Amino acid sequence: MKEIIENSLKNTISYAEYRSLVSSLLEEGKATGPIQSEALTNYSLLNDKRMKRLDKTIKISEETISEFQKVTVPQTWLVITEGWCGDAAQNIPVLQKIADFTDKVDLKIVLRDENLPLMDLFLTNGGRSIPKLIALDKDNNVINTWGPRPSTATKMVADYKEEHGSLDAQFKQDLQVWYNKNKGKNVQEDLVKLATQIPAKKI
Repeated sequence: MKEIIENSLKNTISYAEYRSLVSSLLEEGKATGPIQSEALTNYSLLNDKRMKRLDKTIKISEETISEFQKVTVPQTWLVITEGWCGDAAQNIPVLQKIADFTDKVDLKIVLRDENLPLMDLFLTNGGRSIPKLIALDKDNNVINTWGPRPSTATKMVADYKEEHGSLDAQFKQDLQVWYNKNKGKNVQEDLVKLATQIPAKKI
């Protein structure tokens, strides 16, 4: 596991570089990843607009700032994502905003489909769901994980799947409406819990 993580860390980019990559690929009519389609490009275009908006509008609460300023142990947040992922577009800008308030958190981004051995270490119910945040200590040991959705959205998905069997277009639209109304609050609540756990077990 550790070798895979350390190899993946060599492929990371910053959030600013990720935003630039998504935008520059869109100028070529492309999405991130080896598979290209009109649908993925359209999702990426929508997500690029979402991230631009969230970069400007997301507010981090005083409670979240206070809790993260108490973090004393340096950690890396290794985030697996792709530009076409709707959940990633709603959540990663919030993760970066949180990281901006403490010098103890270094957020690094890696693309899923270029790093499948890493992704396959952190499946969600057997699937390659993204975004996935892997919190690492200074020796690159895993101390915690989060994702692919905040806790309330995760429950919404589970409840809908239990009732309907799968997620349809209407649910996905409803989920985006929830994200827009929640404004990153649930992500902040989840990450405060993650950051303040004592002490997080090494996996």
